[in-house]
Amino acid sequence: MGATLIGLLLLASAGSYPVLISAAALVGVGSAVFHPEASRVARLASGGRHGLAQSLFQVGGNIGSSLGPILAAFVVIPRGQSSIAWFSSAALLAMTVLFGVGNWYRREHAGPARTGARRSTERSHLSRRKVAWSVAILFALVFSKSFYTASLNSFYTFYLISRFQVSVEAAQIYLFAFLAAVAAGTLIGGPVGDRIGRKRVLWISIVGVLPFALILPYVDLFWTGILTVVIGLILASASSAIIVYALELVPGKVGTVAGLFFGLSFGMAGIGAAALGRLADATSIDYVYQVCAFLPLLGLLTVLLPNIGRPQGTRLTAPVTVSTGTSASR
Repeated sequence: MGATLIGLLLLASAGSYPVLISAAALVGVGSAVFHPEASRVARLASGGRHGLAQSLFQVGGNIGSSLGPILAAFVVIPRGQSSIAWFSSAALLAMTVLFGVGNWYRREHAGPARTGARRSTERSHLSRRKVAWSVAILFALVFSKSFYTASLNSFYTFYLISRFQVSVEAAQIYLFAFLAAVAAGTLIGGPVGDRIGRKRVLWISIVGVLPFALILPYVDLFWTGILTVVIGLILASASSAIIVYALELVPGKVGTVAGLFFGLSFGMAGIGAAALGRLADATSIDYVYQVCAFLPLLGLLTVLLPNIGRPQGTRLTAPVTVSTGTSASR
């Protein structure tokens, strides 16, 4: 949060392109350092509902992202670059909150007996080769999801302006609607995965957007707004499911796995934005969306993933034959 705070203040006062890039990089570093350890804390606080906890954690970022275009349209654009400094107060507040969270985590993590007992049950029944193959498939799903999301995050406003001649402010509102749908999808995907299983959520999420993505480049403004909300809602439901599924593949490595997949997701989004921007310059933004419409086809690889874990509903309906304190605590 300290790196984010400094980055925001630099963004507000940047007078040259190199300073602007450095400031953005500082914000990115703050986000990158924060996410893996925050995922560990969220999992520790989950009470066994790992999908719900991961969704609640990630939806905070999605809500912030969805508010970004609105704040840009109604604060930054009319008031200028220096108004970005106001948002550094959010980072300062987060530092205060995280101080309390860190103390709680230290107290919870201090119990070696409990931690050891918890970790002793975390073993994967899959071979290393199967785990590696499954992780590679998850990488492909992250690639598909990140590239398609980057096409909307980075170019949706330009697409609306160039094709439908809407104003910058109106385009930002459409982007807000999409990002709000992403936040809602992220929140829904985790608890649904707890109930029906992560693999089903992945299957529905990434393949489910295919028909909507295919027709998006050919509809009018009204249906463009509707379809992007549907796409954001469905596609984002895979966000927490991918992380939690990966943690079940490689149990006991929360920080490593979360860092790997968050880093891959952020990195793919950045590379995707650059690659798609170059493609848009060489062709057109309309062509970018026509090409990206086929990315969800990679979701078909989900069928090759192993079925791991059991939906929470299945565990709840299992007969209980032993009434002990240990059973209750689980």
